[in-house]
Amino acid sequence: MNDKDAPVEPIDTPEALELTAIEFESPGRFAVHNPQPATADTAQSEPAPFILGQHEPLERFSMPQEARAHALALIQQAQRSLCLYSEDLEPWLYHSSSVQQACTRFLLSSPRARLRILLRDTTRAVKEGHRLLALSRRLSSNLHIRKFNPDYPSDELAFLIADDRGLFLIPELNQQSGYTLYNDPARVRQRQTQFDQAWDTSITDPDLRSFLP
Repeated sequence: MNDKDAPVEPIDTPEALELTAIEFESPGRFAVHNPQPATADTAQSEPAPFILGQHEPLERFSMPQEARAHALALIQQAQRSLCLYSEDLEPWLYHSSSVQQACTRFLLSSPRARLRILLRDTTRAVKEGHRLLALSRRLSSNLHIRKFNPDYPSDELAFLIADDRGLFLIPELNQQSGYTLYNDPARVRQRQTQFDQAWDTSITDPDLRSFLP
Protein backbone atom coordinates (compact mmCIF):
# COMPACT_ATOMS: atom_id res chain seq x y z
CA MET A 1 0.00 0.00 0.00
CA ASN A 2 2.97 2.22 0.38
CA ASP A 3 2.97 4.98 -2.24
CA LYS A 4 6.49 6.16 -2.98
CA ASP A 5 5.14 8.87 -5.27
CA ALA A 6 3.33 10.83 -2.59
CA PRO A 7 3.06 14.51 -3.54
CA VAL A 8 5.60 16.94 -2.15
CA GLU A 9 3.87 19.71 -0.25
CA PRO A 10 4.85 23.39 -0.57
CA ILE A 11 6.35 25.11 2.45
CA ASP A 12 3.56 26.35 4.67
CA THR A 13 3.99 30.12 4.47
CA PRO A 14 1.51 32.93 3.76
CA GLU A 15 2.98 33.15 0.27
CA ALA A 16 2.52 29.45 -0.45
CA LEU A 17 0.29 28.66 -3.40
CA GLU A 18 -2.80 26.51 -3.11
CA LEU A 19 -1.95 22.88 -2.51
CA THR A 20 -1.52 20.79 -5.60
CA ALA A 21 -4.39 18.38 -6.00
CA ILE A 22 -3.60 14.75 -5.32
CA GLU A 23 -4.08 12.79 -8.51
CA PHE A 24 -6.66 10.10 -8.05
CA GLU A 25 -7.54 7.57 -10.72
CA SER A 26 -10.94 6.00 -10.24
CA PRO A 27 -11.08 2.26 -10.85
CA GLY A 28 -14.06 3.01 -13.08
CA ARG A 29 -17.71 2.08 -12.98
CA PHE A 30 -18.57 -1.48 -12.22
CA ALA A 31 -21.28 -3.55 -10.64
CA VAL A 32 -21.35 -3.08 -6.90
CA HIS A 33 -22.85 -5.60 -4.52
CA ASN A 34 -25.13 -3.92 -2.04
CA PRO A 35 -23.52 -3.80 1.39
CA GLN A 36 -25.04 -5.66 4.28
CA PRO A 37 -27.69 -3.74 6.22
CA ALA A 38 -26.36 -1.68 9.07
CA THR A 39 -28.21 -3.95 11.48
CA ALA A 40 -25.78 -6.72 10.55
CA ASP A 41 -22.48 -5.63 12.02
CA THR A 42 -19.59 -5.47 9.58
CA ALA A 43 -16.63 -7.70 10.24
CA GLN A 44 -14.19 -6.85 12.99
CA SER A 45 -11.30 -4.80 11.67
CA GLU A 46 -7.66 -4.49 12.57
CA PRO A 47 -6.14 -1.00 12.32
CA ALA A 48 -3.53 -0.18 9.70
CA PRO A 49 0.01 -0.27 11.15
CA PHE A 50 0.84 3.41 10.68
CA ILE A 51 1.45 6.08 13.30
CA LEU A 52 -0.56 9.28 13.29
CA GLY A 53 1.78 12.26 13.16
CA GLN A 54 4.79 10.17 12.11
CA HIS A 55 4.06 8.16 8.96
CA GLU A 56 4.83 10.40 5.97
CA PRO A 57 3.89 8.51 2.76
CA LEU A 58 0.43 8.72 1.25
CA GLU A 59 -1.36 5.37 1.56
CA ARG A 60 -3.87 4.44 -1.12
CA PHE A 61 -6.63 1.88 -0.65
CA SER A 62 -9.00 0.19 -3.09
CA MET A 63 -10.63 -2.53 -1.01
CA PRO A 64 -13.20 -2.17 1.79
CA GLN A 65 -11.03 -3.96 4.35
CA GLU A 66 -8.14 -1.60 3.59
CA ALA A 67 -10.38 1.44 3.98
CA ARG A 68 -11.71 0.16 7.30
CA ALA A 69 -8.18 -0.47 8.55
CA HIS A 70 -7.05 3.10 7.78
CA ALA A 71 -10.16 4.74 9.22
CA LEU A 72 -9.88 2.66 12.39
CA ALA A 73 -6.19 3.52 12.77
CA LEU A 74 -6.97 7.25 12.69
CA ILE A 75 -9.89 6.95 15.12
CA GLN A 76 -7.87 4.87 17.58
CA GLN A 77 -4.95 7.31 17.57
CA ALA A 78 -6.80 10.63 17.65
CA GLN A 79 -6.43 12.53 20.91
CA ARG A 80 -8.36 15.77 20.53
CA SER A 81 -10.70 15.94 17.55
CA LEU A 82 -12.43 13.76 14.97
CA CYS A 83 -14.46 15.27 12.11
CA LEU A 84 -16.48 13.02 9.84
CA TYR A 85 -17.80 14.45 6.54
CA SER A 86 -20.16 11.82 5.19
CA GLU A 87 -22.94 10.94 2.78
CA ASP A 88 -24.90 8.59 5.06
CA LEU A 89 -22.44 7.41 7.73
CA GLU A 90 -21.23 4.75 5.26
CA PRO A 91 -22.40 1.58 7.07
CA TRP A 92 -19.82 -0.56 5.25
CA LEU A 93 -17.11 1.62 6.78
CA TYR A 94 -18.28 2.93 10.15
CA HIS A 95 -21.01 0.55 11.36
CA SER A 96 -18.85 -1.86 13.32
CA SER A 97 -18.14 -2.69 16.93
CA SER A 98 -14.47 -1.85 16.28
CA VAL A 99 -15.30 1.72 15.25
CA GLN A 100 -17.89 2.11 18.00
CA GLN A 101 -15.41 0.96 20.65
CA ALA A 102 -12.66 3.19 19.27
CA CYS A 103 -14.97 6.22 19.25
CA THR A 104 -16.13 5.44 22.78
CA ARG A 105 -12.54 5.26 24.08
CA PHE A 106 -11.70 8.48 22.27
CA LEU A 107 -14.69 10.38 23.67
CA LEU A 108 -14.07 9.16 27.21
CA SER A 109 -10.34 9.87 27.08
CA SER A 110 -10.75 13.59 27.79
CA PRO A 111 -13.56 16.08 28.50
CA ARG A 112 -12.21 18.07 25.55
CA ALA A 113 -12.30 15.20 23.05
CA ARG A 114 -14.91 15.93 20.42
CA LEU A 115 -16.40 14.00 17.51
CA ARG A 116 -18.41 16.00 14.97
CA ILE A 117 -20.34 14.29 12.19
CA LEU A 118 -21.85 15.99 9.14
CA LEU A 119 -24.32 13.96 7.06
CA ARG A 120 -26.03 14.61 3.76
CA ASP A 121 -28.71 11.94 4.26
CA THR A 122 -29.71 10.59 7.67
CA THR A 123 -32.51 8.30 6.45
CA ARG A 124 -30.56 5.07 6.21
CA ALA A 125 -28.58 5.57 9.42
CA VAL A 126 -31.78 6.23 11.38
CA LYS A 127 -33.77 3.44 9.76
CA GLU A 128 -31.10 0.78 10.24
CA GLY A 129 -29.89 1.94 13.65
CA HIS A 130 -26.30 2.94 12.98
CA ARG A 131 -23.93 2.31 15.90
CA LEU A 132 -22.64 5.87 15.95
CA LEU A 133 -26.17 7.24 16.26
CA ALA A 134 -26.69 5.03 19.29
CA LEU A 135 -23.38 6.25 20.71
CA SER A 136 -24.51 9.86 20.27
CA ARG A 137 -27.30 9.29 22.78
CA ARG A 138 -24.87 7.97 25.40
CA LEU A 139 -22.16 10.59 24.90
CA SER A 140 -24.12 13.57 23.64
CA SER A 141 -21.87 16.20 25.25
CA ASN A 142 -18.88 15.15 23.14
CA LEU A 143 -20.48 13.69 20.01
CA HIS A 144 -22.44 16.05 17.77
CA ILE A 145 -24.30 15.12 14.59
CA ARG A 146 -25.63 17.65 12.11
CA LYS A 147 -26.96 17.63 8.56
CA PHE A 148 -25.67 19.58 5.58
CA ASN A 149 -27.73 22.66 4.84
CA PRO A 150 -29.32 22.04 1.40
CA ASP A 151 -29.11 25.76 0.66
CA TYR A 152 -25.32 25.62 0.65
CA PRO A 153 -23.13 23.61 -1.73
CA SER A 154 -21.26 20.60 -0.39
CA ASP A 155 -18.76 18.38 -2.17
CA GLU A 156 -19.89 14.85 -2.98
CA LEU A 157 -17.07 13.05 -1.26
CA ALA A 158 -16.36 11.60 2.17
CA PHE A 159 -13.51 12.24 4.56
CA LEU A 160 -12.38 11.80 8.15
CA ILE A 161 -10.00 14.19 9.93
CA ALA A 162 -8.02 13.07 12.98
CA ASP A 163 -6.54 15.88 15.09
CA ASP A 164 -4.45 18.22 12.94
CA ARG A 165 -2.46 15.52 11.14
CA GLY A 166 -4.54 12.69 9.74
CA LEU A 167 -6.84 12.64 6.71
CA PHE A 168 -8.84 9.73 5.27
CA LEU A 169 -10.55 10.63 1.99
CA ILE A 170 -12.83 8.93 -0.54
CA PRO A 171 -12.99 11.29 -3.55
CA GLU A 172 -16.07 9.72 -5.16
CA LEU A 173 -19.26 8.67 -3.43
CA ASN A 174 -20.41 5.09 -3.92
CA GLN A 175 -16.79 4.03 -4.30
CA GLN A 176 -14.52 2.34 -1.77
CA SER A 177 -11.23 3.69 -3.05
CA GLY A 178 -9.23 6.62 -1.76
CA TYR A 179 -6.18 7.52 0.27
CA THR A 180 -5.01 8.22 3.80
CA LEU A 181 -2.45 10.72 5.07
CA TYR A 182 -1.08 10.24 8.56
CA ASN A 183 1.06 13.36 8.85
CA ASP A 184 0.02 16.15 6.52
CA PRO A 185 -0.98 19.29 8.46
CA ALA A 186 -1.32 21.40 5.30
CA ARG A 187 -3.92 19.18 3.66
CA VAL A 188 -5.69 18.63 6.95
CA ARG A 189 -6.05 22.40 7.39
CA GLN A 190 -7.55 22.61 3.91
CA ARG A 191 -10.19 19.97 4.68
CA GLN A 192 -10.74 21.29 8.20
CA THR A 193 -11.66 24.67 6.74
CA GLN A 194 -14.10 22.96 4.39
CA PHE A 195 -15.62 21.01 7.26
CA ASP A 196 -15.91 24.01 9.57
CA GLN A 197 -17.60 26.12 6.91
CA ALA A 198 -20.17 23.38 6.29
CA TRP A 199 -20.63 22.88 10.02
CA ASP A 200 -21.29 26.57 10.61
CA THR A 201 -24.24 26.45 8.20
CA SER A 202 -25.47 22.95 9.12
CA ILE A 203 -28.92 22.14 10.47
CA THR A 204 -30.51 19.73 12.91
CA ASP A 205 -32.43 16.91 11.25
CA PRO A 206 -35.81 16.05 12.81
CA ASP A 207 -35.15 12.38 11.96
CA LEU A 208 -32.31 12.39 14.49
CA ARG A 209 -34.50 13.41 17.42
CA SER A 210 -35.14 9.81 18.38
CA PHE A 211 -31.38 9.46 18.90
CA LEU A 212 -30.30 12.86 20.14
CA PRO A 213 -31.37 14.13 23.58
